[in-house]
Amino acid sequence: MAPRVLVSDELSETAVQIFRDRGVEVDFQPKLGKDKDKLAEIIGNYDGLAIRSATKATEKLIAAATNLKVIGRAGIGVDNVDIPAASKRGIIVMNTPFGNSITTAEHAIALMFAVARQLPQADASTQAGKWEKSKFMGVEITGKTLGVIGAGNIGGIVCKKAIGIGMHVIAYDPFLSAERALDMGVEKVELDDLLARADFITLHVPMTDKTRGILGKENLAKTKKGVRIINCARGGLVDEAALAEAIKSGHVAGAGFDVFEVEPATESPLFGLDNVVCTPHLGASTTEAQENVALQVAEQMSDYLVKGAVSNAINMPSITAEEAPILKPFIRLADVLGAFVGQVTEDPIKEIEILFDGATAGMNTKALTSALLAGLIRNQVADVNMVSAPIMIKEKGIVLSEVKRDKTGVYDGYIKLTVTTDKQSRSVAGTVFSDGKPRFIQIKGINMDADVGANMVYISNTDVPGMIGFMGTTLGDAGVNIANFHLGREKDGGDAIALLYVDGPVSNDVLARLTANPAIRQARQLVFNVE
Repeated sequence: MAPRVLVSDELSETAVQIFRDRGVEVDFQPKLGKDKDKLAEIIGNYDGLAIRSATKATEKLIAAATNLKVIGRAGIGVDNVDIPAASKRGIIVMNTPFGNSITTAEHAIALMFAVARQLPQADASTQAGKWEKSKFMGVEITGKTLGVIGAGNIGGIVCKKAIGIGMHVIAYDPFLSAERALDMGVEKVELDDLLARADFITLHVPMTDKTRGILGKENLAKTKKGVRIINCARGGLVDEAALAEAIKSGHVAGAGFDVFEVEPATESPLFGLDNVVCTPHLGASTTEAQENVALQVAEQMSDYLVKGAVSNAINMPSITAEEAPILKPFIRLADVLGAFVGQVTEDPIKEIEILFDGATAGMNTKALTSALLAGLIRNQVADVNMVSAPIMIKEKGIVLSEVKRDKTGVYDGYIKLTVTTDKQSRSVAGTVFSDGKPRFIQIKGINMDADVGANMVYISNTDVPGMIGFMGTTLGDAGVNIANFHLGREKDGGDAIALLYVDGPVSNDVLARLTANPAIRQARQLVFNVE
């Protein structure tokens, strides 16, 4: 059955056709986003929801989205999506951070020119029949120093364009390497240095606890006298009231703002000030950008729903379309390892360690970890998945660590999971053979080679004579057919384990008959998703 996507905001017909061409059924209702009651009534019928800014994916709507797997936002901002609620429900939230990058960068440059030459004010004066040539004395941009706060995707484009018009560019970005700065032709500096030297400052960072109010009263006081400030990123990065005071005092010469602390911005301390240029969040408002993000979100959602590829997800590791088929069997392996431990561990887990050895160390380990954690807690939370599992593990206060080891040995690559409770540590390791099927290769430090079945029985016992016969007879008497029987032991007379691949479920009564044998410490039925 083809996956179904609801488009509740305006998307182009070309974008809608992308869904259809890739095998996704589309319900195109571009006005529905404004009718939240009707949207909540029907959202449970869809696997995907494609939106712009009109649709509000609230906690209430997400609770009604019983089948929803992905929300795609055509644009970079996801303020209209309750991401924590979506994550807890296992819904991937995607945006399109690159579709409007050029457009937003161009708008920042345009505002910089407008502020430097007071273009809107000069235009209004001239069209009013005045000829105030001497009133609008501007400044040249060529040769000036531009301070870029945030030199990522959009900020990097601004840097390139600014260099192209003859500016000296300095950048503050904790994630910008010295090598990357050299390649870009910019000077990497600390924030205080940027504030003291820049003739123009432009912001291109997301809104986080660390960036909120990054240009507040204190930092504005550190800026060079006569600086002009541009914000096309997010409202709240700059304290508008403090900036208004700095402009009135003459310390800041002007500002260009496309974003505001409260939007729609019907009022702001910046409104009405000389040499302040304001626009109504137009950064992404070009025909090209709107089409680009629409096409991109359709491609991303289709790739996920049809191929399992994840790109530009806010709440899940990305999986490219190319690596998805390679990663798929190892995701299944990770899920199996987690499910094994989750089904045999009775006590609360305190610590989790995941070892990626050999080839697996070079894979997308974030995705593998997410799959493993989903398998681990599925016995407790039935509808958990790769999106919600990491959040649930964190909420439980469990310590999670990953280890990567590029080691060659008997297996090209394997994954080992170790969990620690107050009473014990338990480990299991597995690999994937050329047939793409997961296999157990070690349990409790005991080597073995066991394929994985939908129904299995795990037995931990002391290695004494007669155990194989007793297990087989007990299951046979109960009408349980054994498809495969895998054994391993620590040493003669020591710890031993058995994994029995059986044709169907095993009752608690049969398990009780097994554990009635004094040599058997534990007998558990295991159920795995091996499709």
